[in-house]
Amino acid sequence: MNEILLKLSSGALDPASASLKEQRMLDALSRLPSLLIAFSGGADSAYLAWVGTRGLGNHALAVTALSPSYSRHDRSIAESFVCNHGIRHEWLATYEAENPLYIANNADRCYHCKDELFSRMEELAVRGGFSAIAYGINADDTRDFRPGHRAAHEHKILAPLLDVGLTKSEIRHLSKRAGLETWDRPASACLSSRIPYGTSVTTELLSQIERAEQSIRDLGFGQFRVRAHGNLARIEIDRAELPRALDAQISQSISDGVRNAGFEHVEIDPGGYRQGSLNEALFTKSARIAT
Repeated sequence: MNEILLKLSSGALDPASASLKEQRMLDALSRLPSLLIAFSGGADSAYLAWVGTRGLGNHALAVTALSPSYSRHDRSIAESFVCNHGIRHEWLATYEAENPLYIANNADRCYHCKDELFSRMEELAVRGGFSAIAYGINADDTRDFRPGHRAAHEHKILAPLLDVGLTKSEIRHLSKRAGLETWDRPASACLSSRIPYGTSVTTELLSQIERAEQSIRDLGFGQFRVRAHGNLARIEIDRAELPRALDAQISQSISDGVRNAGFEHVEIDPGGYRQGSLNEALFTKSARIAT
């Protein structure tokens, strides 16, 4: 997060190029009869919902999936955002937590989650007469392991940010310029992303992780993850915030809160927060197979 903000403030980004991309996307969206937008409340989907509403007004509808992996914290941010910016919005129940292939939590877990989401959105599109569905993948996302993109391709979901080549830093820049409070929001993947592959996803474990993360959030930390390894909670905290977390009194408060959430052991990872760190095991396994 801090690296991104540094790029924005140092002028490493070309504002004129970002503006041209935004206009191209706005023009393309404005030509659609109507649009459903997958909206989680993160920086990318919030920006897309804002642009979509600019182009289509009430013919755009932001849709947020409700499931056990979507935290109450994220829900409150999403609700506040759509209210603040006059964005038409609807909650949509999804049932990936009932799918054995999702519960198994293999490397394709995100595929099954997005497949469920887009299937439900397609049903909503039929009921509401919407002509297209879009989601917020950006140009940087294609460099990471994201099996959910395969589901988007299969369901023919539009990718407006990717189509014009908008990067994460450009989206943050344009969001800040537009006065969107999500411009500097930390990455916010679903709660299931805290569970190592091969460990079953259960509603009980998701709730435990949510309580643990809320206890850390209450201490004033912004970018962090509680990675659940059985009875051990491994805490990743942004490196800029790590010195404070390692203060004896604060680290004790972190430990107490996470233990109260149900974990027996707590470890603060000295390596700090790494987005998608649980994917490292996949790449390590692939390297072993290759050799």
